[in-house]
Amino acid sequence: MPVLLKNATFVDWKTLEFRSVNILTGQNEGRLQFIEENEIPDDQSTLEVLDCTGKLVTKSFANGHHHAYSALSCGMGAPKKEPANFAETLTYIWWTLDKCLDSEMIEYSALVTAIACARAGSTFVIDHHASPSAINGSLETIARAFDKVGLSHLLCYEISDRDGSEKAFEGLMETESYIKHRQGLIGLHASFTIGKETLKRAALLMIKHETGAHIHVAEDLHDQDDCIRKYGKRVVERLESYGILGSSKTILAHCLHLDSEEVDLIRNSPCWIVQNAESNMNNNVGRFNGKQLGTRIMTGTDGMNSDMFQSSRAAFLSGRGSDLISCSSAYDRLRNANNYLKENKFAGDGEDNLIVLDYKPPTEINSNNFAGHFIFGMNSTHVQHVISKGKLIVRDREILTVDEAEIMKEAKRCASLLWKKMQA
Repeated sequence: MPVLLKNATFVDWKTLEFRSVNILTGQNEGRLQFIEENEIPDDQSTLEVLDCTGKLVTKSFANGHHHAYSALSCGMGAPKKEPANFAETLTYIWWTLDKCLDSEMIEYSALVTAIACARAGSTFVIDHHASPSAINGSLETIARAFDKVGLSHLLCYEISDRDGSEKAFEGLMETESYIKHRQGLIGLHASFTIGKETLKRAALLMIKHETGAHIHVAEDLHDQDDCIRKYGKRVVERLESYGILGSSKTILAHCLHLDSEEVDLIRNSPCWIVQNAESNMNNNVGRFNGKQLGTRIMTGTDGMNSDMFQSSRAAFLSGRGSDLISCSSAYDRLRNANNYLKENKFAGDGEDNLIVLDYKPPTEINSNNFAGHFIFGMNSTHVQHVISKGKLIVRDREILTVDEAEIMKEAKRCASLLWKKMQA
């Protein structure tokens, strides 16, 4: 059903221009229709009408790097062995978890992630998935769950040799099967878990399907040390030698431990970077520094949460003193996920993706200080309504597309099974 937003204060996501308008969605695919008062239909029985008096309306968000597969980890017990470093954190927590996932757990992880994203104002998710014991069909399972909630997506499977060459091959096959009929990327874990043959095959797949890679880059010094020891070069140099950096669709996640030559390679390439401030702090791997990396930097949550308000604020605060970041640039990095999707003509992030913010600040808000309000004043609780591809999916903070209570009940059951498997 088309949605009519009456008496809205529309904030253009690109210019931050404020306009008092009535907005009609769902009539022209991907577009908004601004109408005058006298153009509002007398018969509104076929419309979903929202009175937006005193509300801000702007484009919804896109998450530049998520891990929906980690959604059932919140509250789980300690691992069998306490990790002493980042490599052990992967081994004893995340690689233990992802090996225990089955198809049902993947589905409910995706459903609860999609619900959380939608409620926090995101209608597009760029996700990086891993489930070594349930690879076949995993991406389609996630896609259907996101579709059910009403979110658009750009998915990939995390191809890796860490579980052997057969699992790496399965990951390649799952990737190709999926991107034959859905938009997607070539997912790779990180250089230190990817051998020569697997990286070569992934690069050829990327070229064949005219897409990009999505890979963790220098998240920890271990990644660089391993690459130098095995290949005599640093991570970004290795990726560049396989053509991974040559696509504007390629996403390099984290990028913490780079030298000047790697920075130059990235700056002179069309690829994009995504920072994940909360994950970096949680894993104690370092703070992101985008001073020399240009403007093609996006914001992601890395599975820590699904709240782009929270992650943008974390990027701003953690970057103070180490990064060239301000309220405006933090907002720009958030919006760069939308720019990335638009530049590369990925479907699902048209102008008819909107959030209605019930935000009543005690100070003036305008084009000049909107970014400051975004960082210091707004949060996800101000998201009242969400429109995805012209359709209302959240009304008065309630999900309309799925039975949230039933999903949460089943998710808890799946989480209990997952935690038991992890301790076995």
